[in-house]
Amino acid sequence: MALPVEYITERGGRKEFVGMPWSIYGDDPNWVPPLRFDRMKLLAPDGVPFWNHADRALLLCRKEGKIVGRLAAIHDPRYLATHGENVGYFGFFESIDDLDVADALFSSAESWLRERGVVKVVGPLQPSLNDEAGLLVRGFDDPPQVLMPYNPEYYSRLIESVGYSKVKDLFAWRLDKSFLTEKLERVRDLVMEREDLTIRNFRFSPKSAFREDVRLLRTLYNEAWEPNWGTIRMSEAEVEALADDLKLVAEKDLVLVAERAGVPVGFVIALPDINQVLIDNRNGRLLPGLLRILFRRRAITRGRILALGLLPAFQRRGIDAALYYEIGRRMTGPHGYTESEASWILEDNHPMNNALEMMQGQHYKTYRLYSKTIKEN
Repeated sequence: MALPVEYITERGGRKEFVGMPWSIYGDDPNWVPPLRFDRMKLLAPDGVPFWNHADRALLLCRKEGKIVGRLAAIHDPRYLATHGENVGYFGFFESIDDLDVADALFSSAESWLRERGVVKVVGPLQPSLNDEAGLLVRGFDDPPQVLMPYNPEYYSRLIESVGYSKVKDLFAWRLDKSFLTEKLERVRDLVMEREDLTIRNFRFSPKSAFREDVRLLRTLYNEAWEPNWGTIRMSEAEVEALADDLKLVAEKDLVLVAERAGVPVGFVIALPDINQVLIDNRNGRLLPGLLRILFRRRAITRGRILALGLLPAFQRRGIDAALYYEIGRRMTGPHGYTESEASWILEDNHPMNNALEMMQGQHYKTYRLYSKTIKEN
């Protein structure tokens, strides 16, 4: 008999959904507990701008009265409008090592998505490709960096057992100070002169300049990333909400804009790896979580290069190398980070992966996206 699955509609059920992972990870030393407040906001129907155009079903599975699994089914009609295929997502998957639990959750999620005309399911996405993406399948011996997922090794077996197969891998590269070579510095200098390039800080103040640069980043991001697999343009409200969140943790000199002859053509965003301090916040409470971030920032020794984008007309011209050098110089110099992570990079983004390999980067983690056809076109 199939296990029963509940569709969560009330705030109380959402609290159970958010709290469920603590029963899975326990004392796993590499798991970074999320802030419960942040997860409650993310999953609320009106919590983040993404839900202005998307819908979701939150599912819980119980066994003998105990919650043993959870899953979210997510439908964003913009995927059909952008890519011509009605694709839904799955995300926020957690489960005990039990195929019956996984089967019950995914069957219910697929039924919900099928009712909305979805023909293919992709995931895990939390809740979209612009957020936490992928299932960790390589690199379990190290805690995840900020805004990157983590999961038990058996999750891939459960997901594959219910009919999902790999659609795309996402790479994470580890970089230490050795990538700041004299050769890369010479490339930076050559590109800066040849392209009449300047690199400036993103303006966090005054408020008018901050909003102006947020709009600029949205334009650059959407134009740079739109050709990429599965990408959907971010709305103005989504980018503004993301900027407001990042403003709380970002270092002011680690968000950079590249300008060619005074015209913006690219950007790079790096963040301190606040997971290094949040990992000790084992209950996931807002306090002392935020206090740890505020008062233990100096204990952070690594950062994550979250995004780097160039307008299509200015790609493959070395500007990315100039941005990597400048962000690396600042991370290892003024901030004293001993290592950084560049993530995530699509497995078939050969120019970027080749560049990171040339910079002596180590491909040390892989995150996998899965797909399954659930309905004929």
